[in-house]
Amino acid sequence: MQDYHQQSSQESVSERRKFLKFSSAAVVGMFAAGLDISDLSLGDALAAAPGGARMAADGSVELGMGDTGILNYAYALEQLEAAFYTQVTRTPYRRMSSAERHILSDIRDHEIAHRDFFRAALGRNAIPSLTVDFSKVDFGSRESVLTTARTFEDLGVAAYNGGGQYLKKPEYLLLAGKIVSVEARHAATIRDLIAPFSSAFAGDDVVGIGGLDEAKSPSEVLSAAKPFIRTPVTAPQLS
Repeated sequence: MQDYHQQSSQESVSERRKFLKFSSAAVVGMFAAGLDISDLSLGDALAAAPGGARMAADGSVELGMGDTGILNYAYALEQLEAAFYTQVTRTPYRRMSSAERHILSDIRDHEIAHRDFFRAALGRNAIPSLTVDFSKVDFGSRESVLTTARTFEDLGVAAYNGGGQYLKKPEYLLLAGKIVSVEARHAATIRDLIAPFSSAFAGDDVVGIGGLDEAKSPSEVLSAAKPFIRTPVTAPQLS
């Protein structure tokens, strides 16, 4: 019986690996080749747009306003996630399987692609690189790492869902829709690693009665992310 469950668990991880490989191919196509900034007229428009980020006298970073502010908000979260998964793969937790290492490496590559895209697109209106704080994470513990990953992925999905409504330019909304679909795959995969063969990948705590993922406002998301970001981030001009 134990051998059966071990084999089933390995098959589950293998299926998640294939699942992420599919979305990985999509990301590579979207960001590395297919979704060039100029294709959506994002680069020039964002670099020249008003409402860019600014540094306050107290050293805090203000995200800005309008579409630029919302995309800086997304950029801040992608910085956090990219830094986290980079650390996870640099210092693997105890007894990390090769399949889990591949999955977490795939997610890392996705988040880095998202981060770099926003940085390039926002140009001079981009917020600076943030200083993260992972002192509360035990990177040697599978439970600590995956629980934190679940927090970040669930938060990322809720952030895109809540922030998308404030975007004015259709091209930006399309971009956000593409990225949040990848983030939702991350969330489902991490949740399945924590609780395989369960409904946790689409748990009631994140998927509402209408079948949609929850949405959070920028203020809610930044408050939840605050313990992991040493650089103070404010968004007084965002709803």
